[in-house]
Amino acid sequence: MRPRRRPDLVHLGVLLGFLLLCCRAGASIHEYSNDAFTPRSNSFFFHGGSEGLYASAQVNITAPSSDGDSFIQFESVTFRRTKESASKHGDMQRNTGLVEAILVEIQDRDKIGGRYLNTNAICCTRELNDQNLCKVGEVIICPTQDNSDWPKRVQTFFHGNSEEATMITQTIPIRKTGMYYLYFMFCDPLLIGMVIKGRTVWKNPYGYLPGKMAPLMTFYGFMSLAYLLLGLVWFLQFVRHWRHTLQLHYHITAVIALGMCEMAFWYFEYANFNSTGSRPMGVTIWAVTFTAVKKTVSRLLLLVVSMGFGVVRPTLGGITSKVAVLGVVYFVALVALELVEHLGSINDFAGKARLFLVLPVALLDATFIVWIFSSLSKTLEKLQLRRSIGKLELYRKFTNTLAVSVLLSLLWIGYELYFNATDPLSELWQRAWIVSAFWNVLSYILLGIICILWAPSHNPTGYAYSEDTNDDFDDEGVSLTGSGARGIGDNLSKLERKERKNMDHVFGIGNDVEEDKRE
Repeated sequence: MRPRRRPDLVHLGVLLGFLLLCCRAGASIHEYSNDAFTPRSNSFFFHGGSEGLYASAQVNITAPSSDGDSFIQFESVTFRRTKESASKHGDMQRNTGLVEAILVEIQDRDKIGGRYLNTNAICCTRELNDQNLCKVGEVIICPTQDNSDWPKRVQTFFHGNSEEATMITQTIPIRKTGMYYLYFMFCDPLLIGMVIKGRTVWKNPYGYLPGKMAPLMTFYGFMSLAYLLLGLVWFLQFVRHWRHTLQLHYHITAVIALGMCEMAFWYFEYANFNSTGSRPMGVTIWAVTFTAVKKTVSRLLLLVVSMGFGVVRPTLGGITSKVAVLGVVYFVALVALELVEHLGSINDFAGKARLFLVLPVALLDATFIVWIFSSLSKTLEKLQLRRSIGKLELYRKFTNTLAVSVLLSLLWIGYELYFNATDPLSELWQRAWIVSAFWNVLSYILLGIICILWAPSHNPTGYAYSEDTNDDFDDEGVSLTGSGARGIGDNLSKLERKERKNMDHVFGIGNDVEEDKRE
């Protein structure tokens, strides 16, 4: 329902739905540990979980438990009220407090509360009770026309002056595919201060993996095979021309290996999650670590290639320390974000906390992009002055590839923002996996193009660094006069002095006096 003109519960659903899109569920087994209830309108509620569930594979099930069943199970869910609240009742009284578990499919969200009765109330009032529209003390629910049992209501009563009430262990079968929200609610003001503990188990026909995440397990399986194929082709080429390999080739090999391990770990993490209902912390930490290392090394690889490492300069010189610092800072920021996203549960992951972790990663990504294209510009200019036609063509292809990837990234970020804004309640949860899968596919394609451009060969001089500038000119078949050579040499000297002078403006750390002396 929404405040003022809209029911408050729906307003809450919008907020929680947005948070669900910002982070992934910590487990299909939702744990509650003395959590408090929040007031809304004339009710108090606690959000027990939200997941996409597929309909059971079996028909006419009554006690779902076997494979092929989809259900939500309440296990040891206990409500504890305050001593003051319990003392207001006698020990011989039967029902002295009511708590309701409300399970609703998101398309039926308007069935919760008094919207269809033209009231903003969530709990039934005395006036509505007198009109036989609902029962006082209960949450207002309008049954659906095709299924009078939904939205589902499960009631638990306190008895006498007891401080605790425990839900009967029961299983709710899921016969309709959809995004389901679970709320625990009460209407009695005497229960203010009550807490909830226990857990609920959410299961899909194929296992415990949430519906939004289920396709990712298959995706990571295919990506593992894709990296294996890329690694096999690269390894054969690497072994075939191992006598002529460059240091850059070892860096590319490391990125392929890290990507292969990353995809394999995520596949096993999701498979374990699917079979047990909770994330295996050890495997998850390894998967997160490989993801952070691979992303960091990939960005550093793009950066050093853009700087012309192994092509127009034999080493990075004094810039090495700056590259290393940027890599370490990016790795730390990325690990922090990934750990909280994958190990934290949906109920304790606040939007502000995620924003605090996302911003540093976004800023560092922007730093990488600016530095990469700035370095590419200098490298292209230097190759033009040296008349290195082959290397220049190679770097132009590389630059065009990066430009297209950045453009696609910006377009996809825009699509993500549109997707999140138009689907705040996760009604399109069956397509949500594509959002995260896109980045892995883009990274793989970019790595594949780099492997093609810098593939090992028996004659790597086409893109390898050459100390003899004249040899480089001869290799490219360019005839120069003496005055022309001197002019190019002067231009190169000016360019290198300009590069040493302006490099600090890209990253903003000190001066590098010895930056290009070995070049």
